[in-house]
Amino acid sequence: MKPFKRRKRGGLYAVFEENEARMIVNLVGQVVELLADRTTPEESSPDPLAAMVGMSGPIMPPEDPVLQRLLPDAYRDDPEEAMEFRRLSERSLSSAKMMNAELVMGSLQEGGLDIDRVETDTQSARIEVELNDIEVQAWLRSLTDVRLAVAVRLGINDEEDLMLLAQSDDEAVSTMVDVYEWLGYVQETLVSALD
Repeated sequence: MKPFKRRKRGGLYAVFEENEARMIVNLVGQVVELLADRTTPEESSPDPLAAMVGMSGPIMPPEDPVLQRLLPDAYRDDPEEAMEFRRLSERSLSSAKMMNAELVMGSLQEGGLDIDRVETDTQSARIEVELNDIEVQAWLRSLTDVRLAVAVRLGINDEEDLMLLAQSDDEAVSTMVDVYEWLGYVQETLVSALD
């Protein structure tokens, strides 16, 4: 990856290897699937008036630990207020997260990534992403969501956990730690380019 930089005419850009772009699409897509599963009708039984004005949704917190981090309770000390707040806001929060993810995937496609093509050759394409202000915010938020999801799955709560996991003999774990750290690097270059 060539880090994010500011263009003279405005906007930010970065260049990704095809495999990097595909990994971002895959991870962002997994977060979208989790959120979409949470917003299915089975998860909520809307009251007719609330449904008409778009204020219906699940009232119970999600069971999946990743979703618990992405969609936390607003009131930890008041279960009734937490349920009401969740009912009124979870769908819009989920929708915003999914829209951000779609903007990330769309910008990678615009940069040359053919999401539908199966990789068959060893030659990797270079994907040049160019972001406007709205897309920058979508990338920052989506990268945060993906990093939170990976951290939950790996059990990363602090820097010490990260260091211990980085030394793991389990190749799958150490690979995901590398992915987690790389996503942090991508996010860091994006923030730096904003200055």
